[in-house]
Amino acid sequence: MSGRTRSWLFRVTLAAADLLSPEQRARPLSARPAPRPCSPAQGSLKCFLGALNMEMTEVTGVSLKRGSLAVEDNDSLVPAEEAKRLKVSKCCLIKGQDGLENNSLPSCENVPRLPDDSLSAGKSTENSDAQLEEEEEEEEDGLSEEDEEEEAESFADMMKHGLTELDVGITKFVSSHQGFSGILKERYSDFVVHEIGKDGRIIHLDDLSIPVDEEDPSEDVFTVLTAEEKQHLEELQLFKNKETSVAIEVVEDTKEKRTIIHQAIKSLFPGLETKTEDREGKKYIVAYHAAGKKALANPRKHCWPKSRGSYCHFVLYKENKDTMDAINVLSKYLRVKPNIFSYMGTKDKRAITVQEIAVLKITAQRLAHLNKCLMNFKLGNFSYQKSPLKLGELQGNHFTVVLRNITGTDDQVQQAMNSLKETGFINYYGMQRFGTTAVPTYQVGRAILQNSWAEVMDLILKPRSGAEKGYLVKCREEWAKTKNPAAALRKLPVKRCVEGQLLRGLSKYGMKNIVSAFGIIPRNNRLMYIHSYQSYVWNNMVSKRIEEYGLKPVPGDLVLKGATAIYIEEEDVNNYSIHDVVMPLPGFDVIYPKHKISEAYRKMLTADSLDIDNMRHRIRDYSLSGAYRKIIIRPQNVSWEVVAYDDPKIPLLNTDVDNLEGKPPPVFAFEGKYRALKMDFSLPPSTYATMAIREVLKMDTSIKNQTQLNTTWLR
Repeated sequence: MSGRTRSWLFRVTLAAADLLSPEQRARPLSARPAPRPCSPAQGSLKCFLGALNMEMTEVTGVSLKRGSLAVEDNDSLVPAEEAKRLKVSKCCLIKGQDGLENNSLPSCENVPRLPDDSLSAGKSTENSDAQLEEEEEEEEDGLSEEDEEEEAESFADMMKHGLTELDVGITKFVSSHQGFSGILKERYSDFVVHEIGKDGRIIHLDDLSIPVDEEDPSEDVFTVLTAEEKQHLEELQLFKNKETSVAIEVVEDTKEKRTIIHQAIKSLFPGLETKTEDREGKKYIVAYHAAGKKALANPRKHCWPKSRGSYCHFVLYKENKDTMDAINVLSKYLRVKPNIFSYMGTKDKRAITVQEIAVLKITAQRLAHLNKCLMNFKLGNFSYQKSPLKLGELQGNHFTVVLRNITGTDDQVQQAMNSLKETGFINYYGMQRFGTTAVPTYQVGRAILQNSWAEVMDLILKPRSGAEKGYLVKCREEWAKTKNPAAALRKLPVKRCVEGQLLRGLSKYGMKNIVSAFGIIPRNNRLMYIHSYQSYVWNNMVSKRIEEYGLKPVPGDLVLKGATAIYIEEEDVNNYSIHDVVMPLPGFDVIYPKHKISEAYRKMLTADSLDIDNMRHRIRDYSLSGAYRKIIIRPQNVSWEVVAYDDPKIPLLNTDVDNLEGKPPPVFAFEGKYRALKMDFSLPPSTYATMAIREVLKMDTSIKNQTQLNTTWLR
């Protein structure tokens, strides 16, 4: 590829990550100036690379112009019965047998903090959480200039090594309309997601008031301590110094002032007790640990009113932050562990999202104070409840999506949206389920199910083509050259990615005990691999089912009666529609259709050296029970309009915060330079919004395919 081609392609791809201005992105290709060198954007490249591992059911940071697409999804959820037995990992969350909470494994590209219990029981490493956090704070800031230059120069080439939709079985459409082009998420505010609660209500942030409670301390608790005093107290709380107590002099000695200081320390620094002491004629409030290190994770019980529910539920509005990052920010400001928060599902970064959160024994007053401290967050709709939230309890998500600069005629748009509303889309697992590099996650999952542990190790650690950071490339090269886990680990500034965790495990347990070494990776992340394999099989089988029998139920298909799958008999075919038909993810507790597709399942698993009749694994965690998934999803609450606009920088919809601030709705041009399609629709849990967008625009959503199309345009 020529230097000019590579540079142009890099600019096109960066447009998807907002690294070009909206005006630049809106101009037609012919009007764009000659491409500039890539170096000014190198510092932002790592952000875009990290964004390649986003999450389900929302679509992230993408250009959906024909031939310029890189689509990612946001949110998905655990079935309620499965959620009961899952621990929450702050790195990645699974949603049981039929999907992922975060649908790509945590690589060194983008690694959130993990709670203490995220490592498997009995397999914790010798490095403490505190040590790991210190390492990450020092080293995770990003790539060296040399690494960034290397990545910038090879980005276009790297993106060619990913998967296409064909590689993961995504081959069919349900509609016959002609596709058209558009830009999705030219601004992250073009994608707004509202969670649908367990009561079926769309969750909005519309009330910032604080519940009146006489038990709450006064607002003075937030200002009575100086910044230096807060720093000393935080170091004491987190055991970061050798002192056993911190003494704060009461300058204006009154009972009221002492009471406020006591309240401030106890409410702002859970785990610390206080007492008043006289020292040389002066009054001091002395803070000290009362219950050891466990106190930090278990907020004070005796100071919480018995009549008040233990959990404060609130609505979290966030911009351009994923749920786990948001929880980490909140926990840092509140000085508590992230695992006292609970939620029904995670939401993606590159969007405006609104969801319900619950936190254990933190007052609404204290949460509301964060509105004064944090940007791009807003907390409200506070209430006290007896129970936390559980993964999978929500009923879905409602999306408001803007596709800018569309090329379709009004008739094309009408036909596409009517098809989405009336027929729906194939419920494929989206591309991000399978990874972004040349080693798909389903290959690792297949090796786990085959008990091929040497292959598992090799697939995770070997050098590969694809979009990866320079230090991860160097780690893989070191591993290939030396097979020394300690030496390879030293190449990683961030140790909590899957590669780092596996290398730590190999250092601890040795090369002959790969099973135990692999077990150091948090359980949810390990299960993501085998769920990816299940998804790969399901996608392929659904494509075969639609190719063989079309969009109508046939005898031998499966439907659900309650939670049980039953066969459609010949005489009952007319009682069902294609929207009732389900297909199994392979496992020991499912049945398969009674037609040609059953044999197709068997052949596919046999080709992968797996026995469809024995999906139990000698390691219980990797035994697949299976699940059922509808093959066609019809979105609910579908509406749309085509609007005209002149300025690509103006917002085309109002957010909940805009409405709280009384901002008027946007005013559209009668005949503008550009046209946009505004879409509203609701999806159930465990579905990918990218697949709905794919059906509307008739686009291959793989990064590889879109990169190749861009290159072809230049010829």
